[in-house]
Amino acid sequence: MSDLRELLGIRHPILLGAFGGLSSVALTAAVSEAGGLGAYGLYGYDGERIRSTVTALREATSRPFALNIWLPTGDEVVPGAQHTVFAQALEPFYEAVGVEIPSRPERYLPSLEEQLDAIWDAAPAALSVVYGVPAAEVIEEAHRRGIRVVGTATTVAEAVALEAGGVDVVIASGAEAAGHRVSFLRAPEESLVGTFALVPQVVDAVSIPVVAAGGVSDRRGVAAALALGASGVQVGTAFLATRESAANDAHRGAIRSTAADESVLTKAMSGRLARGVRNRAVRAIEAGGMIAAFPVQNWLTARFRVAAGEQNLGELQSLWLGQAAPLAQWDAADEVFAELVAGL
Repeated sequence: MSDLRELLGIRHPILLGAFGGLSSVALTAAVSEAGGLGAYGLYGYDGERIRSTVTALREATSRPFALNIWLPTGDEVVPGAQHTVFAQALEPFYEAVGVEIPSRPERYLPSLEEQLDAIWDAAPAALSVVYGVPAAEVIEEAHRRGIRVVGTATTVAEAVALEAGGVDVVIASGAEAAGHRVSFLRAPEESLVGTFALVPQVVDAVSIPVVAAGGVSDRRGVAAALALGASGVQVGTAFLATRESAANDAHRGAIRSTAADESVLTKAMSGRLARGVRNRAVRAIEAGGMIAAFPVQNWLTARFRVAAGEQNLGELQSLWLGQAAPLAQWDAADEVFAELVAGL
């Protein structure tokens, strides 16, 4: 098995979780500068925005970093007539933050091809993907350009599929993790394997480096992951709570105050299952029963979530966090990183 650090060009086997909508140049650079692999989530970014973001990242750090994308699963197309119905169901939230009910956009997401064209130009150290196995030509092009490919699995079968597809590293993401459950072989509700059970089974099933994700927030989580056979860890919530992240004060406060048994899995905000806080918006949307398919729901709620974030209204945001959130008590990224390194 290849050494994870050598493979990715990093000093410490610590990877930053890529946050769709919550990544920041400052946090990505901080983790890379500390010797880990910083990561930036490109969900929803078109080619121009990807290029400008990479320019900012290059200015902030000369060290390796990863760019993350969501692979299309084939269920993203929704008839246009449904847009208005689902948008009207969210009208109270638009009113609460002072925005109008949005009209249907020309497209809800940029194409994978547009994103990849910009990523090839950027040539990051790693391309990380969720929701599937990249096509053979994508992996071949990445490798031709010297880019490592990192896939994400929520089950052993997914890890095996990723290795067979040619990825260089697999992230074993336990059900404790924050944000979206990125299962792709079975429904996410049928793929909720905890980190402690998932990691050693994935390690036994594949020959490529395995990175443990979910429930790792301090040195104890790192030590446990390594004891289970992982080559490294990916950490999200603990870094999301720091001042370098794009999270606002309401989100940081939620991370520090939400008990492990209080986070929930919900489709309310995006149309896909994700772990976060059951705040007022989540409760109301679930109770109303009007949840559009992804990506329509994600696009529609984003219209009020962004405004709510600017107004620091946590009850109307997507407050993604993992079950180890109460352990995330550090204010700065370098403090989190130092704590994690202590577990190596």
